[in-house]
Amino acid sequence: MITRKTCNVRRWGVYSCLRFNGVYEGQVSLPGTGSTTPHPSYRMNKYLVRAGQRIDLKEFDPDDTSLVPGGKPKAKEQLAGIVERLAEAQVLLFAGNELKLLVVLQGMDTSGKDGAIRHVMRGFNPQGTRVVPFRKPSEEEQDHDFLWRVHAKVPSKGEVVVFNRSHYEDVLIVRVHELVPEAIWRKRYDQINAFERMLYESGTVILKFFLHISPEEQRKRLQARIEDPTKCWKFQHGDLEERKYWKDYMRAYEDALSETSTDKAPWYIVPANQKWYRNHLIGSILAETLDQLHLRYPKCDLSEVVVQ
Repeated sequence: MITRKTCNVRRWGVYSCLRFNGVYEGQVSLPGTGSTTPHPSYRMNKYLVRAGQRIDLKEFDPDDTSLVPGGKPKAKEQLAGIVERLAEAQVLLFAGNELKLLVVLQGMDTSGKDGAIRHVMRGFNPQGTRVVPFRKPSEEEQDHDFLWRVHAKVPSKGEVVVFNRSHYEDVLIVRVHELVPEAIWRKRYDQINAFERMLYESGTVILKFFLHISPEEQRKRLQARIEDPTKCWKFQHGDLEERKYWKDYMRAYEDALSETSTDKAPWYIVPANQKWYRNHLIGSILAETLDQLHLRYPKCDLSEVVVQ
């Protein structure tokens, strides 16, 4: 007989029994990582925003491809292996039904949020994955605090959730367009940090990526949308208006990255002018982080189970 005490519900044909190495609601530690969030290898540190670091985006080259000396062919070859590693890790995450993964993608229009999801996460099983796009809040959402609609979309146990834009719009577009007073949006940095710490302490691994492109690269991509019949449906006239606020957005991003990158929920600044490098970098950071969780299939005691 299978009891709730020894096994959770059946997921993808696997009985999820026992917990991973001791992650329970309210604990800060994640399995196999000591007391802090697992981080990718040292070579990725050049893109990591450290807690308390003040960011000047002019110091980050959106054309940087330095971690893949072999260029695009080598990156595409390696990405296939990265996607396979991610797919395997997601099965283990889902089967364990304990930890959660939240991926936050932010960037200017055409920075490649959709493309990163399509290429990096193509091996994920949809049964355990959700992509959540955050658009203009509804009237009901505006009647609540700015995190209300976000909290409802965070991952459940065993799930991967990708935010395509996120709660950070409430310190970006609302600031640039003065939709709320500065006294309100400035408080939101601390509120976001507290919210993300709560998620972390509930077993959520959080990785946040700012896809950094140049205004010239955005111009080329917008023009390509206009000229390509298969992409023109993506074009919105509002994108041209938003380009006029580029410098304001960069200042808003610099403050958001500086104020909200923490050990529990780090930001990575991803050079995104080269799409292949963007995909390789995001995939590598995700894969290396999940590797450090030492995920395994749950152990099950099914010795007394007999199929009649």
